[in-house]
Amino acid sequence: MVPLLLVLLLAALLFGAGFALKALWWIAAIVLVVWLLGFVIRPAATGGRRSRWYRW
Repeated sequence: MVPLLLVLLLAALLFGAGFALKALWWIAAIVLVVWLLGFVIRPAATGGRRSRWYRW
């Protein structure tokens, strides 16, 4: 009985980890798209110079 419970617990942990990793991949893909859009849709540079990625 104990080995069966251990196997079921291991399966539940692996399923949870797999779901979490898949969710993290989706979140990473969304963040990447938003980051790339930030380069494409930039505010207009002042003075005709190209804007920098930092604001100092």
